[in-house]
Amino acid sequence: MRLLSFAFALLLAVPAWACDRPRQMDGFKTCADVEKAFKEGAIVHYSPDPESEMANYMAAFHKAFPQIETNFMRLQTGALYARLLAERQGKSYQPDTLILTEIGFAMDFQKRGGYQHYMSPESAAYKASQQSNPPGYYTWDNVIVAGIAYNPNLVKPEDAPKSFKDLLNPLWTDAANTKLSTSGLSHLAWYAMRRRYGDDFWQKFGGLRPRGFDSYVQQFDRMVSGQDKVVANAQYSGYLIAKAKGAPISFVIPEEGMLAIPGVMGVVDHAPHPETAKLFLDWYLGVPGQTIMANTIKNYSARLDVAPPPGGVPITDFKLIVPDDWDAFLKTHSQFVKEWDKMVGMR
Repeated sequence: MRLLSFAFALLLAVPAWACDRPRQMDGFKTCADVEKAFKEGAIVHYSPDPESEMANYMAAFHKAFPQIETNFMRLQTGALYARLLAERQGKSYQPDTLILTEIGFAMDFQKRGGYQHYMSPESAAYKASQQSNPPGYYTWDNVIVAGIAYNPNLVKPEDAPKSFKDLLNPLWTDAANTKLSTSGLSHLAWYAMRRRYGDDFWQKFGGLRPRGFDSYVQQFDRMVSGQDKVVANAQYSGYLIAKAKGAPISFVIPEEGMLAIPGVMGVVDHAPHPETAKLFLDWYLGVPGQTIMANTIKNYSARLDVAPPPGGVPITDFKLIVPDDWDAFLKTHSQFVKEWDKMVGMR
């Protein structure tokens, strides 16, 4: 596992966008036919983002374009992707745009022809490594980073974990939680720590009987309420949201570095509202949407011209843990799911 700064992978320039003369909107450019989008009058967005935060950025889009009604579906990434595939198998085409936080699902969806090819004018602000191959199918819409969190009312600072390796401390027996195997962060944590500390690292952690949950909201709620003491693979965004509400929570930037995984967004093939889908994608990938995302979801933007989420330090301050070979990483998915499910008592 290679540790990289956020300025990693400075690669090739992005190919030309989808039209010769993109239309300048308020803070972003689009190749959508805006008048047709207004006639379509609606957008259906599928995403695993927390419902309350997603409602906020959809409301911001509606405020910018009151002619367009907004609708969204929120499910955890694995469940969302399963639902999407089932709908498409039944020739039911519901969403216009899609966010996935598991890169393997996104690559699979691209292979299935699930995305409409659309090169957003805002693609120029993203590195080639932050887009599909070839570009125009999906783009990193955020960067999710994670470390460790604990309840300072229950854990003394001197006892708090300083590294992922410290999660093996017997202090966390029946007192730690993590996300389920449907999480891309869980896969990355499994992959990275096995390579660093050996194949039995997570088996040892499993001996402490950790609990697995669908959402980081559940993880943090349990810790804040005192049901658990430690959140392993804790999303920094969840920490920022809980901290802003005054919850008892402390965050640890592990000695090994922060886990980093992208969420990706694209226009869905057979979108019911194709021009609105392009307009929404351009807005979301542009500075207006990325700023709203950082302020509500509290993840980081892949754009270097967007500020960190409120209360967060610049992502360049972190040492990031990312796969140096995405194909090798994704090939381990089946083994990861089997071992992780067993660890959290799902099998």
